[in-house]
Amino acid sequence: MIKPSLDQLMELVDSKYTLVILAARRARDLQDGKPKMVESQSNKPVTIALEELAAGKLFFERGKPTPLG
Repeated sequence: MIKPSLDQLMELVDSKYTLVILAARRARDLQDGKPKMVESQSNKPVTIALEELAAGKLFFERGKPTPLG
């Protein structure tokens, strides 16, 4: 089973597009060496980014640039 689940993540964002963009931007930050905001058993940046979102560490606001990291 995938954790966090897509259903859980969709409650935090307004669309799948937003989820993908948010996770991709954060994953790039992680690959560039920015520190993780959650403890994770995974070493994959996208998985870590999704776990950070599920933990409430990432936020977005529609219509404004979102600083990630």
